[in-house]
Amino acid sequence: MRIKEGFVLREVAGQNVVIATGEASKTFHGMIKLNETGRVIWEGLAAGKSDDQIVADLTSAYDVSAEKAAADVAAFVKQAADQGFLA
Repeated sequence: MRIKEGFVLREVAGQNVVIATGEASKTFHGMIKLNETGRVIWEGLAAGKSDDQIVADLTSAYDVSAEKAAADVAAFVKQAADQGFLA
C-alpha cells in the first residue's frame, strides 16, 4: 500500500502535519497531525515500504518491541485506509 497522490507530510512550527494538495484538496479540507511514530509510518508508506520494513525502521529508531511496532503499523494502516489515504 502507498499513500495516495496529493497528500504530503510537512513540518509546520515543529509539528508533523499532512495536508492535501491538488486534486486531493477537493475532497479533503483538513490537516492531520502526526507524532514521531506516525511520521515514520507515513514516510514508509509514502516510499512504498512493506509493513515489515516499516516495523524494522521503528524498532531501529525507537526502544520498541517488534510486536508493539507491528501492532502500531497495522492500526495506522487500517485507519489510513479507512480514511481513504491509501492507494
